[in-house]
Amino acid sequence: MNKLVFENIAIEAGNKKILKNVNLTIEKGDVLALVGPNGQGKSTLLNALMGNTEYKITEGHIYLDDIDITNLSPDEKSRLGIFMAFQNPPEIEGVPSMDFFKLAINAHREKPISLFEYYKMLEKGYQDVNLDSSMKERSLNLNFSGGEKKRNEILQMNLLKPEIALLDEIDSGLDIDAFKLIAENILRMKEENGTTFVVVSHYDKLYKMLKPNKTAVVMNGTIPVVSDGSLAINIAEYGYSYFEKEYNIKLQKKDDAPIALATCAVKKTK
Repeated sequence: MNKLVFENIAIEAGNKKILKNVNLTIEKGDVLALVGPNGQGKSTLLNALMGNTEYKITEGHIYLDDIDITNLSPDEKSRLGIFMAFQNPPEIEGVPSMDFFKLAINAHREKPISLFEYYKMLEKGYQDVNLDSSMKERSLNLNFSGGEKKRNEILQMNLLKPEIALLDEIDSGLDIDAFKLIAENILRMKEENGTTFVVVSHYDKLYKMLKPNKTAVVMNGTIPVVSDGSLAINIAEYGYSYFEKEYNIKLQKKDDAPIALATCAVKKTK
């Protein structure tokens, strides 16, 4: 089933409380748009879910079906089918991309993948993300451009075929061609594998292409609203005044500067 449930989650980072009383259910096959003002905890939630040790879950539980995964390591969560594409993918000098990908694939298999099958899979993978296959011999993400790093993340996702993919600003810093290509890969993964996606983006264009069926708003240290997929688009179209009127929830601002939810949470693109 791969149903993901957050029950009364509280998260700290550096002894600072970031999120509290987070309750959220993500069903198999959902495309969830995770939106909200900058600095409210969207990335915190994804990192804590993935097991990043810089983020501490101090209350509550996270369940994958009937398994309590709250305190599992990133490797254990990965083997359960959870994948995260990072805002800033790490560089690993001395480890060729092809070796890293092979290790990741074998960690999810009972028997190691054969070289023939792996090279065939890898060649197709590079074609799907429009990267030169010679990049497989280069150190993982080292001296890659921002766009190449993002494509490399999607390549890894395609190779692993996760049950749940967490995409944290996977579209940031991309030109229009790279943006379209990454969106197409996400849609193909959903169609072919039924992958569940949790997507953080500052651009409504990605949401319009992916057509999320759910929106969760991260605000004021919690998730006050979970609605259908149109909410992310409506926030972009009509701004914070729309959200405030519809849900009677005010953003707790840190200063007196006006903050428009539309520009903080989801940026409009032409």
